[in-house]
Amino acid sequence: MISYICLRTRRVKSEIRCNKIKCIRKPKNFKISENRIEIITEPHTDLWQRTYYHFRNDNAPVLQLETSEKYCSFVVKTEFESKHRFDQCGVVVYLDSDNWLKASIEYGNEKFQHLGSVVTNNGYSDWATTEIDSNIKSMWYRLSRREDDYCIECSEDGITFKQMRICHMWNGNDVISLVFTPVVLKIHHLNQHLHAWQLLNANG
Repeated sequence: MISYICLRTRRVKSEIRCNKIKCIRKPKNFKISENRIEIITEPHTDLWQRTYYHFRNDNAPVLQLETSEKYCSFVVKTEFESKHRFDQCGVVVYLDSDNWLKASIEYGNEKFQHLGSVVTNNGYSDWATTEIDSNIKSMWYRLSRREDDYCIECSEDGITFKQMRICHMWNGNDVISLVFTPVVLKIHHLNQHLHAWQLLNANG
């Protein structure tokens, strides 16, 4: 990642340094350099709550940045080396284990993977997804907030963004945590990279 996140308001520009980033479930193997974060995940980590599959997982490593901005957009580029089914990498608004919003790409096989979003309200996850080519190894995300309403968009080039989902988070009207999270369900290691962060006021 770059060494700071740019936070813009209408009249004031301030910088949020890397030391403002918190880590939940700190990964054993990760590296922070001037222009990226690299995480090598552990096996059997995931985020999911109850719906359809009837299991609960809340053990993925997350790097977390809190914000109280009610009108803002968070832009991030992810790169990943997915090789096994269920490998995934993305961005999350994380409140607690029962309330969060995620956008990610989940590997399926050598032909396809799932570009999708998960909204979890009060302990139940709702997954929306579409199939994309498995050769895609990077993705930009723009996550926009309007109080407790959210919009997730994706882009392959960081210029043209396409809407993935608009949703409501019942407990998402206060301080939220913007998170980068890789998860892996198989027994192997997966490299994930994150860089080019920006946190922008909605009018910026």
